[in-house]
Formats: sequence, structure tokens, C-alpha cells
Amino acid sequence: MDEQLFFKKLNSLCTSKEIFDFLSALEVMSDTMASGALQRISEVEVDDNGLKTPEGVLENEVFRALCFQFEFESSKLSNTGLLNALQALIKLGIDPQSTLMASLLSEGKERLGKGQLTVKNLCALGESLLEVEGPSCVTLEEIVNHVQAKDVEKWSPREMVTVYKMLQVTAREGERYQDLLNRMNSATLTIVSQLSPKFTSIILNSLVVLHQTQDVPLVTALCRHSVKHIPYFTGDELVNVLEAFLCFGHRDQIFTEALETHVPKSIFTMHPQTVSKIMQYCCQKMILSKPIFDAAAEGFISDADRFTTDQIAGYIIPFGTLNYLPPSASALFQKLETVLHARLSHFQPHTLLNLLHSCVLIQRYPVNFLPKIFSPYFLQQLQAQPPGLDRTVTSQLTQLFLTVTLECPFYEGPKLLPKYQVKAFLRPHSSLDVHLLKRVKTGLLCLLKKRIYFASEVSTPYFYTVDIEIKLDEEGFVLPAAQCEEVHRRIALCVDGQSRFCINSHNLLGEEAIKQRHLRLLGYEVVQIPFFEIESLQNCRKMADYLHRKIFPHTYGLSC
Repeated sequence: MDEQLFFKKLNSLCTSKEIFDFLSALEVMSDTMASGALQRISEVEVDDNGLKTPEGVLENEVFRALCFQFEFESSKLSNTGLLNALQALIKLGIDPQSTLMASLLSEGKERLGKGQLTVKNLCALGESLLEVEGPSCVTLEEIVNHVQAKDVEKWSPREMVTVYKMLQVTAREGERYQDLLNRMNSATLTIVSQLSPKFTSIILNSLVVLHQTQDVPLVTALCRHSVKHIPYFTGDELVNVLEAFLCFGHRDQIFTEALETHVPKSIFTMHPQTVSKIMQYCCQKMILSKPIFDAAAEGFISDADRFTTDQIAGYIIPFGTLNYLPPSASALFQKLETVLHARLSHFQPHTLLNLLHSCVLIQRYPVNFLPKIFSPYFLQQLQAQPPGLDRTVTSQLTQLFLTVTLECPFYEGPKLLPKYQVKAFLRPHSSLDVHLLKRVKTGLLCLLKKRIYFASEVSTPYFYTVDIEIKLDEEGFVLPAAQCEEVHRRIALCVDGQSRFCINSHNLLGEEAIKQRHLRLLGYEVVQIPFFEIESLQNCRKMADYLHRKIFPHTYGLSC
């Protein structure tokens, strides 16, 4: 039978029985046709759980005859026949230690050594070796060395993807293959639009593993291309894409909008790890997406019992970090409490601390679990595991303790010992907009006439640092900032630059929201000066008028 006619008929068959009956009727077929038949059998008989009917395939006389021929005539096979058969047999789960597989692998390696393989053949052999022998296979390096000499401009998308995968496990010695990678990255940029969801995900993952941070055009093109594939990525593929976005610092509004369309529709069928990674992406990029967060909350309420402890934390922590309570908040935190009661001992210490700390940021108080957190045994566990009791961890513990002291006066459990408390909370370097602070201070100077009447970046006895503090006496007159007697009111100005808000939003981050809440409870009059209210004020007079209205709304005559 003519090969073209053979493959047309073969591809129309949908069961292994139909394929075996078809093959039985043929008197002669080439090795390419025989290997194609094996590939078609693997396509129709193998699913995510493996071979559907092992006995119906592996015990079939036609199948056994084909295997016999491939095993004992491997040296006579064409490169295509040899390598297609090898890939099909791997997919069908044939024992890699069997004489059949050993014969085909040995023949493939021999032809590699003689330089007889094309790029397509080299990639097919590389894929097979990755499947059978794993990343430790020494022959992969030999294949990559052969590939280096080839013209990358002529490679197909599948060949490009396979070489990226091989480089992930062979390019461990620094920049050894960087020249090849540079050529591949340039060539890949020209075929981005042709890449399937699977290939897009694999290449992005490879660029992360191979630290290709310098190739911004390719990363950007792949990230943008991935937008249209969001509904079609598998869970693992979408996780790879999100990890690339995080690794390369990429953020795309269109990508977020595509996620906002996809996640609510698919939340009950998505793997928890995928949703957890989406939440992590939103959290790290400070993207408060209400459609995504609301859907994640519903998914948590429905399925949290089957989540791992890391997935539980991955779902919940972003709500606290970005200071957002979904419409289903009551049911969400009820479910969280139920899960914690059942599985508290399963959590790693640092994961549990991060989780409970995120809850207090949004006024959800885990008082039933704080006796465990403040116990000497738990604190020893924290100290024994990286990062130990570093400044971030002790700040979280101190803020938990301050929260129950100020907001849960009914709590009567163990307290946090002073030796575990910090003197001042860590303040991220980026959290204070120095330029904005300078503009506000200039406006205050214009308003109050003298610099002595306010202080900036003031450390308080209550762990927080106040951006600007103004002191008033009992009659409402401004006192010098250095004066400690007769202070009747303290005004804390929170100069909130863009970094204290979620991206493209006026929603304060959790860390800043709890700070302002606690300062009020500690007796301060908190006046928020958000960037979006003052960015349009062009001169000192306008700034002073604005500050007058914000700080002293009931007094007159202060402005210049």
C-alpha cells in the first residue's frame, strides 16, 4: 500500500482493534509505516492514567510481531522508523530494561556517535532519553553538542522546545551553551505566534531555569502570547507561565483580565495548586482582582478539606496582604477555622504563622490558635527551621501580640515574652515615598511657618514609625515637636505613596491598614495623605491649603 494512503486510513481508525485488523490485512509495510502504526496505537490507547487495555494491546499477535521485528532488525531500520517506534513504545509503557528497548536505544546511540542523525532525529532521541533515563543521562550532552552545529533558523517549534528541555538539564555549568541559547532565543522570537499552549509553557519554564533574564524581547513576546492560551493551558502549564511572570517581573493588564474571565468560570474544576499560584501571582504583583479573589473564596469554602497546608495558606494569605474581604468572608473564615481545628498540627510553623498573621491584617482574629503560637515549644520550632526567628518573623509575632492586646481584650491566653518582641516593626524600604514626603513637609512648613512644629519618621513606643507627627496642647495649639509635656493630642500623618496601595487601586495594603488602625487605638488622630489626592497640587500654597483642610478642618488662619 502507498504510504500516503496508509497513513490516511490509519489516522481514521479510533481503536487498537481496528488498527490491528487493518495491519493484519497488509502483506508488506515499511518500517516507517510500522512505527507510525505503533504511534497511532499509543495515541488511541494511552490516556492520563496510562494504557487503557494492556492485555488487548501487549498480548496482541500483530503487536508482538511488530515488536519482534523492531528488536531483531533494529540495524536495518530507517532513522525515522527507529526513533518513532522508540517514542511510541515509551508512551505505551514498555519496560525500559527489556531487550526490545535496549536494542532500540543502543542503535540510536550508535547512530548518534556516527553523526548520522538530523535535527529532527536528534530531538526525537533526546525526548526518548529524557523519558527513559531522566535528566542524569550523559548522552543528552552529546546530543546538544551535535545540535550546536545545526542551523537553528530551520528548526520546527517542536525541535526548538525539545532542545530547550535538554539544555535545562545539561547547561548547568554557567554560560557553557549561552551562544546556542542566544541563537535559539532570537529564532524563537520569530515563531512565537506559532507556539501552542504546551510549547509556550515549556519555553517560558526553560527560560526561568536557564536564567535568561537578559532576553527581555522574547520573554515579553511569550508572556503576551500566553494571554490567548489561558483557557487552554493545563494546570501545570499555567503554573509555569505564572512562575515566569514572577521570575521576570512581568505584569500585563490584558493577562490579568484574561485570568479574571477564566478563573470564575473554572474555579471548581481547577487544581488547587493552580489557583494557589494565581493568588500568589496577584499577591506579589499587588493586583487586587475582585473576580479572582471572590472565586478563590468560593473554591476554598467548597473544597478546602482536600487542600494541602501550603495550598490553604496560598489561598488565604493574599486576602490579608492586599486587605480585601470577599462577599463570602463570613463563610470563608468559618471554613478556615474548621480546617485549622482539624489539621493545625499538620502545618509547618512558618506557614502557620504567615497564615494567622495575614488574618489579623483584615480583622479576623485567630484567638483560638494563639496559645499555640505564643507557646515556648512553637517558638522553638520556629527557631529551628529556616529562616528561624529573624526580624520579619519576630515582627509578625509582635504584631499578633499587639493585635490581641489592642483589639481582643477578652483574650486571656499566653502572652508573647518580651525577648521575642521587636522594638520597631520592619518597614520595607519602598513603603515610604521620599519624594512625596518631601512635598508634604514643604507644605507643612508653609502652613506652620517653622520646622520645629512637626517631626518626620518618628519612632513610637508602640513598634510603629509615624511618617509625620504633630503635637497639640489642650486648647488645640501646635506644640514644638520636641516638647513632651502638656501634649493633649497627637496627630499622625500617613503619607501614603503608590507602593502602599494595591496596583491601580485606592485600596491600602494590609500592613498599612493595620498600622493606621492600631495608631488610632493607641490614641493618635490618624490623617491619611494619599498620593492620589495631592499629585495634582502644583505649588506650596495649594499643598498648604490642602493640609490645612485635612489636619485642621475646624480652624482658620493657619495657611500662608
